[in-house]
Amino acid sequence: MVKMGNITTQPEIETERFVLRPVRKSDEGPIEMYAGDPRVAMSTVSIPHPLPPGVIEAFITRAMAEERDEDVWVMDGSKSGTSEVMGVITLTRLDRAQSEIGYWVAPAFWNTHLASEAVQALVAANPLENCAMFASVFHDNPASAKVLTNAGFVYLGDAETYCLARDAAVPTWTYSRKL
Repeated sequence: MVKMGNITTQPEIETERFVLRPVRKSDEGPIEMYAGDPRVAMSTVSIPHPLPPGVIEAFITRAMAEERDEDVWVMDGSKSGTSEVMGVITLTRLDRAQSEIGYWVAPAFWNTHLASEAVQALVAANPLENCAMFASVFHDNPASAKVLTNAGFVYLGDAETYCLARDAAVPTWTYSRKL
């Protein structure tokens, strides 16, 4: 059972155009629609393609669980008259007061600086009181790398990460930001 108190511990974060708010059950349809797009899935580590039934429901259940290692926010544009779900941004807890940031934006909102605004807002808010945040992006996604550098992240090096949608290890650039 999800306790209401748990949901309120994850703050809403206001930006000029949208609100980063905790994910809720009603987000399942839009998230499933966008995550099912191969362009979105192939730019993430953890979204499979094709998207099997129940994956997004399970993701939302985990995101709302009291015991979780990842906080999930939806980029909600309803305050400016756009979509209630424009993308997702996450912080996965690591040890030593560090987190890994991850994000994706629905293709309809690409090239609108939405990801940059979301990352900058989450870094500024620092809701987990981290001393550092990390992120990785695929080499074939330089726009995502630019989002990170614009938010003050510094390149650490190259690595590779397994991508479910591609069913392969994909070269990545790794970044960090001291807070």
